[in-house]
Amino acid sequence: MAAVWCPDWPVTVARAETGLADTEPIAVLTANRVVACSHAARQHGIKRGLRRREAQSRCPGLAILPRNLAAEARAFEPILAAIESVALGVELGRPGLAMIGVRGATRYFGSEPAVLHALARAIAEHTADVLIGVADGAFAAEQAARRGIIVEPGGSAEFLAQLPIGTLEDPGLVDLLTRLGIRTLGAFAALPVADAHTRFGPAGAWAHRQAAGLDSRPIAGRLPPAEFEVSIDLEPPLDRVDTIAFSARGAIERFVGELADSGLACTCFELVAQTDRGEETVRRWRHAGVLTAVDVTDRVRWQLEGWLNRAAGEPNAPSGPISLLRLTPVETVPTGTHQRALWGGDGAVDERAHRALARVQTLLGHGSVLTPVLGEGRGPAQRTRLVPWGDDRGQPSEAPWPGRLPSPAPSVIIDPPQPVRVLDDSGRTVLVSDRGAILSAPARYATEPGSCGQPTDPDSPITAWAGPWPVDERWWDPESARRLARMQLVDVNGRAYLVCFDLTAGQWLLEGIYD
Repeated sequence: MAAVWCPDWPVTVARAETGLADTEPIAVLTANRVVACSHAARQHGIKRGLRRREAQSRCPGLAILPRNLAAEARAFEPILAAIESVALGVELGRPGLAMIGVRGATRYFGSEPAVLHALARAIAEHTADVLIGVADGAFAAEQAARRGIIVEPGGSAEFLAQLPIGTLEDPGLVDLLTRLGIRTLGAFAALPVADAHTRFGPAGAWAHRQAAGLDSRPIAGRLPPAEFEVSIDLEPPLDRVDTIAFSARGAIERFVGELADSGLACTCFELVAQTDRGEETVRRWRHAGVLTAVDVTDRVRWQLEGWLNRAAGEPNAPSGPISLLRLTPVETVPTGTHQRALWGGDGAVDERAHRALARVQTLLGHGSVLTPVLGEGRGPAQRTRLVPWGDDRGQPSEAPWPGRLPSPAPSVIIDPPQPVRVLDDSGRTVLVSDRGAILSAPARYATEPGSCGQPTDPDSPITAWAGPWPVDERWWDPESARRLARMQLVDVNGRAYLVCFDLTAGQWLLEGIYD
């Protein structure tokens, strides 16, 4: 295979969108970790995997940019078209990395170097920052491209043997192997196959095959029967990517579900999109793991983003709306150990729930099914957000949050917070000073008329309390500044509440209830 790799592609796209200079240190982040950085940033010690705070401490002038996968796919589309002008059957690892089989192209151009020269000439019109490599198998070809070399047929194992173990893409496996004293791919490949599978599981067994240069075919790969192909007729034809992606969600769920029902999971699929005037785009999308319905939907969106945004006059630019999508699984692996059950069991219950919720979305709209996601912030309402089912849930930041509410978190969140009364023994409102100290001990709790969170008794004695925990947020912005002091209260009925005192308004508010 020949791999075409555009180094630091997320940085290249982000730089083009923001207009930053080539000499500025840039890092692109996802889930608060660096996923790509510029050459100038690497000179300051920035590398993939660093947390945001650590990267900024190493380079105070570092430009932090969020990753935009849709923009990366859109910008990579002209390069894919250039590759297809040389050889058909392009497979995408991700935006910035594409692969082709070189045997047919070699017979046409005469040699592998001639193929590489033809690819370089075709791509040069779109970017000068590209590396091409040739080796046996997708993994070895990508590593050869990163070094710009051609590995002789049959030499992939020897080429990979000297590479560091960090070359593998699984951080957890890399960390485990490093702690076991395995420093190179060759040392990992030297382990017996059965032992690698027993100790590290299916993911480790696949990584073992990659390290040994034996990944020219996926694990138990086969061409599935034709009945797994799914066609999506769009009537009327559509020209908006988000509308097309939403309309295709049900068919994509069926595509993945039918494979799962047969004990298969897709690792590479072919997507064909066709306009009502006959124009067509064909791409093969490969995934390092198994493709879920969300993964397939994302790749449908990326491919259409790139194709529909081509300027008029460009090669294969569409002149009409999309009327047909066709999904064909190209490579599959057995599921079983690949299933990740959220609610226990073998994943069947999880899969049925996923399909049912997706069906509700199809009937009622994308935002009809929401799931809570833990995010960043200090208060419970700040830390909880609702995202549509199937969308990227993201990862909560590990950065410290001074003033964050200590565990346990309330099981019921009152949004918006409701007014309540916290009284002392004399029946007066408990006040909190500007320095965050209570001026009298809480003795009774009551809700305001008409508010939620009503206790069992209208005026309930407090048997235990904790706090206060003062919070002074965004003091530099008068419009959004907040000065609060949170407390936890327990009444005689054993019910616990999270309340906060608004120092600006001088009022107690109920934020949550502990069941």
